[in-house]
Formats: sequence, C-alpha cells, structure tokens
Amino acid sequence: MMRSILVGILVLMAAGVGFLTFDWYRRSTGAEAYGAPFTLVDQKGAPITEAAFRGHPSAVFFGFTHCPEVCPTTLFELDGWLKQLGDEGKNLRAYFVTVDPERDTAETMNAYVGNVSERITGITGEPDKVHAMAKDFGIYWRKVDLEGGDYTMDHTASVILLDSNGAFAGTIAYQENPDTALAKLKRLAAEG
Repeated sequence: MMRSILVGILVLMAAGVGFLTFDWYRRSTGAEAYGAPFTLVDQKGAPITEAAFRGHPSAVFFGFTHCPEVCPTTLFELDGWLKQLGDEGKNLRAYFVTVDPERDTAETMNAYVGNVSERITGITGEPDKVHAMAKDFGIYWRKVDLEGGDYTMDHTASVILLDSNGAFAGTIAYQENPDTALAKLKRLAAEG
C-alpha cells in the first residue's frame, strides 16, 4: 500500500515537471523570446530590461536573499560551474532575480550576490513589476508566514537556460547531477 502511494506521488511529480518543461518549450519555440518585456533594476541600481538576455546565452534563477538553503546552494553551484567553464563559458551570463522584492532591495541584492559571485547579476525592482516578470517566466512563488511575524518564500528552484535570442533552452534542476548541469551549460555556451 505504502509503495503504491509513493509510486503514485513520483508519477505525479514527473508529470508536473514534464508539463512545466513542455509549457516552457511550447511558449518559446523558434526564435521567440521567453518571458515578456520588463523594466527592473540590477544590484547596482541601474535599469535592466529583457535586452540583458539577448546577444549571449543566459542562466536565470529566481529566489530570495533570506532563503535558508536552496538559493545560496544554487548560486554557489552556478558560480562554481561558471568558473569550471573558464574561457569556454565567457559569453554566458547569469542572473539572480528576487521573488521577494519587498526585502531584496538593490543594496541587499548587491551585498548578497557580491558575496557569492562576480559573474552573477542580481535583479530586483518594484514588487508588481518583479512579480509580473516571474509570472511571465512561469515561476511559482508564494509568501509563507512564519511565527513571530516573519515569512519565507516558496518558489521554483530550477535555473532557466536561455539562448542568445532569449529563447528557452532548458533547465537545470535543483541538486541536478553536477556533471549533467555543467554539460548543459557547456552546450548552451557553445551554441550561443
């Protein structure tokens, strides 16, 4: 009985991942850019738009600076993969977009991302604009209240890969095999 339940849960999870991947692929086939136009700010407070995802391949991760495990782990791994790629990945850009813009100001993003990597750019902005971007990218996020008035955020934990046209080119799942993740980034960098 317990085994049947576990198998059922695994099948549902696989179907969900398959649907999300299919939906991302469906929405971004051809040279069609993924997501929609946006105007936000980077970690230095400078304006940033969807043009940042054009002319080079990109890795985009949505998270938040108060994240206890997933976000720092993902950013640390992404930085490590970029370093391993060396010159082979010099055209690859990486971005960390907050799903918690109320707390993640440009200054907060700069301190957080700056402690992890020189190659990853933080993105934040007005909450309604950040949330619109996340929605356009098919990102799940939800504020979860904690005791004492604090909160955390549930969110999609995959890195989205975009080609040089800004079109969807795949994902790297949270805790994906490091060799597989690195191979995906190598392929993305080579194809541009």
